[in-house]
Amino acid sequence: MKISSCLGCKLSHKQLPVYVVYEDEYVICILDHSPFNKGHTLILTKHHFFDLNEFDVETSNAIMNASILISKAIKLAYNPDGITICQNGGIFNDLTHYHMHVIPRYRDQCFSNFYLDDEINIKDQKTNLKEVMVDIIDVLKTI
Repeated sequence: MKISSCLGCKLSHKQLPVYVVYEDEYVICILDHSPFNKGHTLILTKHHFFDLNEFDVETSNAIMNASILISKAIKLAYNPDGITICQNGGIFNDLTHYHMHVIPRYRDQCFSNFYLDDEINIKDQKTNLKEVMVDIIDVLKTI
């Protein structure tokens, strides 16, 4: 799939506006443009993969290492009650490019709201993405 036709490739190659919190040779970690909670991060592969069964070992390791690092940073920055890590494959892969969600969660928060078609009230979280990016980058510097 060419970058020009893949939304995930456009995001991972910064051809669209993104808030990057971490990247290495294999992955880029960006804030979700419509976060479930403050700090909700996407891990995207830099090389185009549609599904996880297509990975090479290096990419697989990079995704896992990034998920650990981002989880630690989110915990330190926002003190959630837990972290949910998920990946939607097949027809549920809305970016047509592999991506993993790292989502801070809080007690009594129903995760099924994340999958509602109706947008939940996250206006404040959308408007503060730059601030969240700085928070996470600052914490990552200490890890």
